Amino acid sequence: MNNGVTFGREKLSAMIDEMEKVIVGKRPQIVLLITALLSGGHVLIEDVPGTGKTTLAASLAAVCGLKFKRAQFTPDVMASDITGFNMYNRQKESFEFIEGLAMCNIMLADEINRASPKTQSALLEAMEEGNVTVDGKSYPLPDPFFVVATQNPSGFVGTYPLPEAQLDRFSVRLSLGYPQPSEEVRIISERRGRNPMDDVRRVVDAAELQAMIKSVADVYIDSKIYSYIVDLVAQTRHLGEVALGASPRASLIVSKMAQATAYLNGRNYVIPEDIASVFVPVTAHRIVIRREARLAAETSENLLYGILKRTAVPSI
Repeated sequence: MNNGVTFGREKLSAMIDEMEKVIVGKRPQIVLLITALLSGGHVLIEDVPGTGKTTLAASLAAVCGLKFKRAQFTPDVMASDITGFNMYNRQKESFEFIEGLAMCNIMLADEINRASPKTQSALLEAMEEGNVTVDGKSYPLPDPFFVVATQNPSGFVGTYPLPEAQLDRFSVRLSLGYPQPSEEVRIISERRGRNPMDDVRRVVDAAELQAMIKSVADVYIDSKIYSYIVDLVAQTRHLGEVALGASPRASLIVSKMAQATAYLNGRNYVIPEDIASVFVPVTAHRIVIRREARLAAETSENLLYGILKRTAVPSI
């Protein structure tokens, strides 16, 4: 274990502790969110309103000291609201670029499935390219640029569910769920007359975070681990219950998330347990279950856990 990894682990542990001041009883979700940030990915949170999705994203920005913006998506939000636009300045007699909501480090795309498909595509393009293009000119987004998108269940009225190709752009999909009764008592008692976000302190700055992201990319992965990842993902394409299996992008994201998991645990190399811990959250939203399987109450998570159980773990 080198000093860089030790430093990173200590900082990340402190970040998690600070976020738990406002996100009660959701440590696994906090860890998954930070892991996605370190891997250079983005996160989709699918949950009912009022479970802390906005607070989760805001607390991450606070502990990292990063620029945070929230976009409340509605059907009338336009693509230019996200990317920015050119406006004519009469005094200068020229056009000037007006920044859109994407010009930040951490962007909360709240209720993304209420925006039109065109607006959704504008955001997803920014996520993929790391820049926005307005009138033929590209503008780089800040580094890091991390999107936390929230989505209401697709059964809600007035939504535009993300198609499979766009879901595939998110590293993980997670759900906070309802708190336990004791946790809910703590939540309402601690928010009486004050905002717990005021107690969250900054743990790292942008430069330190960028250094950690770079270190994550250098975490070693053995060739046997690569084969293990491909074996797991390839099996999703041959299940009878699955109409659409995971793409090669899933294999790539699993490897990056595993590197971040190893780094978070103080290692500069990936072990099979790292793969197992991220395989389901990375892959579950990338496969499409057949209608008959859904009617039989089958879930993508159960199918993926089954793959993990019957796949031989490599020895390294």
